Amino acid sequence: MFKALFEGLVTDEAGNTAEVAYVGTDPTYVVQEDGFSYHVDSRHVDEQVLMFFKRQVEGNKDLVSDGILKMMGKEDLFTKVAVDSTLTNLDRNFRQLFEQGIPEQARMYLGMLGFHVIINRQGEVVRLDMPSAVDDKDE
Repeated sequence: MFKALFEGLVTDEAGNTAEVAYVGTDPTYVVQEDGFSYHVDSRHVDEQVLMFFKRQVEGNKDLVSDGILKMMGKEDLFTKVAVDSTLTNLDRNFRQLFEQGIPEQARMYLGMLGFHVIINRQGEVVRLDMPSAVDDKDE
């Protein structure tokens, strides 16, 4: 059984949270429009977001790898190989993510940072609101 990865973080274009409902065993995001409820396959939405992340990682793999190593406080060869392998095999990790889901605390934290997925009633991602890094020069 798959999970809706971004539950609580998906909104419609009017800013209303798209609740998660199940159609059988399949999770959907429910978009309200003109008094109608549109059930959008959550996997369709979630895959669009994950592909965005994948493109970002692939375009900045060295930078992402270095950032992860610094965050972990480890810069040894074995940890670097493990991190690089994880970044190279994102698709396999995404499959596992659909089965396990993103923990509620992590989703809440993402929301507090300003992460939101905005979709239309067809389930197309029209915008991603992402937290931005603070520029130390401005302080």
